[in-house]
Amino acid sequence: MSASTPSSRLRVAAAQIAPVWLDRAATLAKIERAVHEAADAGAQLVCFGETILPGYPFWLELTDGARFNSAIQKEIHAHYVDQAVRIGAAADGGGDLASLCALAARRRIAIYVGVLERDGGRIGGRSGHSVYCSLVYIGADGVIGSIHRKLMPTYEERLTWAQGDGHGLRTHALGAFTVGGLNCWENWMPLARAALYGQGEDLHVAVWPGNVRNTIDLTRHIARESRSFVISVSGLMRREDIPASTPQAERILAACPPMPADGGTCIAGPDGEWLAAPVAGIETIVYADLDPARVREERQNFDAAGHYSRPDVTQLIVNRERQSPTRFIGD
Repeated sequence: MSASTPSSRLRVAAAQIAPVWLDRAATLAKIERAVHEAADAGAQLVCFGETILPGYPFWLELTDGARFNSAIQKEIHAHYVDQAVRIGAAADGGGDLASLCALAARRRIAIYVGVLERDGGRIGGRSGHSVYCSLVYIGADGVIGSIHRKLMPTYEERLTWAQGDGHGLRTHALGAFTVGGLNCWENWMPLARAALYGQGEDLHVAVWPGNVRNTIDLTRHIARESRSFVISVSGLMRREDIPASTPQAERILAACPPMPADGGTCIAGPDGEWLAAPVAGIETIVYADLDPARVREERQNFDAAGHYSRPDVTQLIVNRERQSPTRFIGD
């Protein structure tokens, strides 16, 4: 087999941590500690799970979340929105992610992190009160490269998250690799995957709230389909991660199993074989050293967006406009 030079290889880290649930400041501090740990271990990219900041909406299935006009659901949702992340433009340092952006630049490490994003409410945006399941890429220069809002929240997620758009379906140069990412069940969407493949993606990041059942099959499938490295990074959630100060904490805890999310973080190579098999039940950081030559080897006989595509027969059109309900003319 061919080999790349050591300088072209990429050390990646997948941080399987639990949030300090629905506490933005405390969870951000925990994420930053994990970034330091990954950087100390020589990682050039560190990834975190879906809406790890400030946490996944586990309360919905535990508290009759679909009950219409429920005072309980209103109270928890209002708290959730308050703890969401406002993301500023690069010029103002990243808003609530400013310290994380500064840390990325200081430690020279790229970051993929799942956040609950609250729209800024500016002209061209939305009301400022809806929230999105967003995957944020921060480059090793500390600049936010993309914010991908989940296209279709799954099942009860639709009771709290708004639908996203194609604006964040983007890839980024990272050393010898081109990296992109999707949220949770978006990874099941063939056209969402194809949108990234068509931009040269050869390192795919799939973020999850955390369960082995979600990552064990799909991670290897995407790797073999795309002939890419795939990092599936999951959160972890235990009953003890729910602060007593959380609205309706007693009600949530009464219905909560010991571990509603057991992890499942794993990394597969472009042949679909494990570099790191799924890890369950513990907070940990999973590492792998990626050789870009392995992508070239596996694409010798299949390249989904290259020599095996037939754009004269089938093409994908992607709308990357940020969607807004208002358009102002004449200002």
